[in-house]
Amino acid sequence: MDPSPSMPFSFQLEAQDSGTAARAGRFTTAHGDVLTPAFMPVGTVGSVKTLTPDDLRGAGCDILLGNTYHLYLRPGVETVRKMGGLHKFMGWDGSILTDSGGFQVMSLTELNKISEEGVEFRSHLDGSKHLLTPEKAMQIQDGLGTDIAMSFDQLVELPASIETIRTAVDRTLRWAKRGLEERERLRGEGRGAMALFGINQGGTDAAERARCFATLGAMPFDGFALGGLWVGEGRKLGLEMVERDCGDFPADKPRYLMGVGHPVDAVEAIARGVDMMDCVMPTRNARRGTVFISSGRLVVRNAAYAQDERPLDPECDCYTCKRFTRGYLRHLFVSNELLGMRLASVHAIHHMVALVRRGRKAIQEGNYASFRAEFLEKFHSGETLVRASS
Repeated sequence: MDPSPSMPFSFQLEAQDSGTAARAGRFTTAHGDVLTPAFMPVGTVGSVKTLTPDDLRGAGCDILLGNTYHLYLRPGVETVRKMGGLHKFMGWDGSILTDSGGFQVMSLTELNKISEEGVEFRSHLDGSKHLLTPEKAMQIQDGLGTDIAMSFDQLVELPASIETIRTAVDRTLRWAKRGLEERERLRGEGRGAMALFGINQGGTDAAERARCFATLGAMPFDGFALGGLWVGEGRKLGLEMVERDCGDFPADKPRYLMGVGHPVDAVEAIARGVDMMDCVMPTRNARRGTVFISSGRLVVRNAAYAQDERPLDPECDCYTCKRFTRGYLRHLFVSNELLGMRLASVHAIHHMVALVRRGRKAIQEGNYASFRAEFLEKFHSGETLVRASS
């Protein structure tokens, strides 16, 4: 059974903050409206680890991210297609964005070979050889039944020479054109209904990022992503590139900053015009006993919290914070109880979604600059105290 076709993708800008570049809007897919700014939890293999779809909806999530590389290798796109598409397969009725798989074939596979055709790689699961091309990335994402697909691009590991960056930018642009052409071919066959975002590359070279978007921005993408950032370049430089890219991106299409999940990064990126972001960090850290709270970073498995009767975050209204104490969560972690990972993850997702929703409200009220200043002052003052006790 093929997944049902998506309705046309649309984006509406609803408010622009007067003191920053922050914006509030919404986009619509076949699976409903997504309010922006939006944080997307990462469901790598069709699940956000330890959490159910009801947990995610309860946290206010409109959209999840699925990983093309992992789902292609296991269970396989044909299995997902025959099961009715990724939404039905994983029991999620909200929107789904899938990445192209490019990051994973570059970062997870030691043996890969990049050519004009695509990237040849060996599976990290069984060593089998595969070739991922711009066309195949579109076919896989179409088979998964995603709402938003990502263009196949070439990520450059930093630091890199300017020649390496230029070569990757040129190839990314050629691959972007091929991906768009493949989506049109699929649409001619009654498929390919997903929206498609292009990915701007160029590392931390402002001139190369500008050169990339000069061509990419003229292509008929439904949205644009900021790629090749948050890979070790540092927050200050990363935010400089975000501000530069968002200054070039059109106002009438969504802007997606890939791989960002620290609360400070999220608030600062929104201030520079970002609409969407994703990251595994909040839930990955939570499964190890570390969570972000309104006053910083809390390592709940530390002995200092063994008899602490406070919730993880007194200002949070998630299920975990309303019902359980730090002392109980600490007990679960030191006892290696799976419930600890689950409860901490519930908080982690709720915290990030609630943070960007508060930011959205501040944008609509025209006071995002004040919201950002108050958030940063509280987060950093609390973070020092929390770390001192850990």
